[in-house]
Amino acid sequence: MLSLYVRGRTWFAGRPAVLIDRLRSALAQAGRKEDGQTTAEYALVILAAAAVALVLIAWARSSGKLPAFFDKIIDDITNSAE
Repeated sequence: MLSLYVRGRTWFAGRPAVLIDRLRSALAQAGRKEDGQTTAEYALVILAAAAVALVLIAWARSSGKLPAFFDKIIDDITNSAE
């Protein structure tokens, strides 16, 4: 039993550096796998913002407030230029 312990202890004596290197390598590869995830999240946020903008534009057109808003802006600009 003592010889098994000594052999195991001797084997593990040089291994911590190897095990730590393998662990670092595995963690680095796991980080690389998430690189595309950030791009996908940005794309989803942009799509959601575009959907909200489309809903607001559709509402403004159907309510008639958008043309009135632009007419007021144009009138204000032309009145201030005179």
